Amino acid sequence: MPNTIDFKQVEKNARIRDLEIENEKFKQDHNEISKNELEKAMETLVKATGKELYIGTKKSPHSKVRFVQLIQDNWNYALEVGYFTDEEILFLMRIQRFLQFKSNCIVDDIHLRGAVPMTQTQIAERLGTSKPKVSRVLKQLQEKGIIVKAVGQEIEGNNVRTNAIFINPNIMFSGERDNIEVTLKALFMKSKRLLKNFPIALF
Repeated sequence: MPNTIDFKQVEKNARIRDLEIENEKFKQDHNEISKNELEKAMETLVKATGKELYIGTKKSPHSKVRFVQLIQDNWNYALEVGYFTDEEILFLMRIQRFLQFKSNCIVDDIHLRGAVPMTQTQIAERLGTSKPKVSRVLKQLQEKGIIVKAVGQEIEGNNVRTNAIFINPNIMFSGERDNIEVTLKALFMKSKRLLKNFPIALF
């Protein structure tokens, strides 16, 4: 009699292995406490308090540390094909310290909630360079899909409106790359075709 494969049994064994792997990973992530032990502890607490509970973790003391992530594969590609000029690379490296967390907007103070977008004049002053030079580099980067200028608030007593300048998160991002705000994605939707050959697309 030819050997036959019991596919139901094979599938059942695979599910059991997957469950064992999942449980082992859970234990590693929770100081060797199993999911079953945690669920039982939660049930006990619910009975004791008579209230629905949830598990939360205390904020890390490092949660207020500001950081910028460079999307390395995209930078590698850009440098390999000469997508940026040396002047543009230097500008991006020097400007990244002014990127507001989550919004990726160039602002005057990254530690303030009410931070204000910097004007081109302010950027030039902070970088110790000239406004014409900043304007030229920004224009070049805008044409390459790396920055977007969004019309901001009108300056009091003046008809001129400020421009908020945003950096494409596919190049560098101040925040969690898996949690990019919808508004920021929308700003760079038209830029996707310009970066279509880049290896990584975060949205």
